[in-house]
Amino acid sequence: MYALSQPIQLDFNPAKLTDEQFYSLCHNNPDLNIERNAQDVVILLPPASCNSGIWEMELGGELGIWNRQSGLGKVFSSSTLFQLPGSGDRLPDAAWVELSRWQALTADQRQKFPPIAPDFVIELRSRTDNLDTLREKMLEYMDSGVRLGWMFNPQDQEVEIYRQGQSKEVVSLPAKLSGEEVLPGFVLSCELFLDD
Repeated sequence: MYALSQPIQLDFNPAKLTDEQFYSLCHNNPDLNIERNAQDVVILLPPASCNSGIWEMELGGELGIWNRQSGLGKVFSSSTLFQLPGSGDRLPDAAWVELSRWQALTADQRQKFPPIAPDFVIELRSRTDNLDTLREKMLEYMDSGVRLGWMFNPQDQEVEIYRQGQSKEVVSLPAKLSGEEVLPGFVLSCELFLDD
């Protein structure tokens, strides 16, 4: 199989894929990481590099530990595709959904791509990610109802913090990040990017 080194965009317009066709495309190609942006462009994503994979697990692991202790929601890995309300279909590197919102979904909705915007997302910029494209993805999350998002940019030693209805905040790494009112009591110490 051919290994992608850069994201590939496939624009099917004006023949827009229906949600069912997009689900079939993803289901029939389980070895591919496939997203669809708000403009209905299908994006084939390359696999994570070693460092990106380590950092994704560290970030998601910290979120999972906090969630196990708090019991406030559900944590999702980078392989979970969310059907964002009124927008695209996205694979955040880690995500969290508040428990009552998750429980409001039907069993069928939970089995496919959940039609819900996570309350919190983490995106990690890899060397193949275009920074402007990743920022557009973060704004797409916010437009879909995500309440808090962290976009880690280890290349520039920064993290961009996105909050619903506010301008983004840029913080230099290393830093301690608070989950604020979205993830009460969650504090992430971001020294792991210094291990590279």
